[in-house]
Amino acid sequence: MSKNASLVRVLIAYVIAFAAAGAWLVWGPTTDKLWLDTLIADVVATVVIFVFSRAYKNSSFYDAYWSVVPPAIFVYWWIETDAEGARLWLVLLVIAAWAIRLTGNWIFNWPGMHHEDWRYPMLKEQAGKSEAVVDFAGIHFFPTLVVFAALTPTYVVVTNTGRDVGWLDIVATIVGLGAVAIEFIADLQLYRFVQNRTPGQVMDIGMWGWSRHPNYFGEVSFWVSLALFGLAASPDDAWWIFGGAIAMLAMFMFASIPMMEKRSLERRPDYQDVIDRVSVFLPLPPKAKR
Repeated sequence: MSKNASLVRVLIAYVIAFAAAGAWLVWGPTTDKLWLDTLIADVVATVVIFVFSRAYKNSSFYDAYWSVVPPAIFVYWWIETDAEGARLWLVLLVIAAWAIRLTGNWIFNWPGMHHEDWRYPMLKEQAGKSEAVVDFAGIHFFPTLVVFAALTPTYVVVTNTGRDVGWLDIVATIVGLGAVAIEFIADLQLYRFVQNRTPGQVMDIGMWGWSRHPNYFGEVSFWVSLALFGLAASPDDAWWIFGGAIAMLAMFMFASIPMMEKRSLERRPDYQDVIDRVSVFLPLPPKAKR
């Protein structure tokens, strides 16, 4: 199947998923809590994507869901609350920049239906007879919950509009757009490296010479920026506002990064030298080569 035909199928899946979520919000039972109704609709859409993943035997159907749902949810909350204020536009700017970059990067790099993120078959194979459960719970449902949790500070923004834009909003905007720039540059550097690398060569130049996973650092920084917006809108919620961003960090540090590191060591023995010299997450000056 060609890349264009594959993308059309993914688009159809997402249209149906969004339609199912919208139908739930319009005609489904309500909890009288906007955030909870939205979460349930988000899960409904996730189930639709899961059905397509199983039908085509490719869980990468879910990959773009990560980046297309947050702006849709935020705009829905904005409309439903009829909120006003400059802070909302700053949040939209940051989310839109992030979503366009991440979705565009996925479209550019995904070769088509014949390709599935290497982590998914590994997880399903390890699960044995429970592979369908792992496919839904680990690859689809759990990331949906983490993304939703990390997005909840924007719910605070739309429901707390009494505070004027201040210095913390400016910091949040700079952090958010800076995070998008970091991800863009890191992905561009990686793409150029892949085009010219020799067998077994390891990536340790540019941003990748300061952090072994600068793209993940940028991703977490984006979610931190949303938490900063939530904090600026409602300082009283400081006790929980960073919970989603922390969950996002934990998912990368204890799941994605260890899997990536193990695979890199298995395929490129010289990667151990990178581990010894380069910070795993935070961009820091590298140690001198031995």
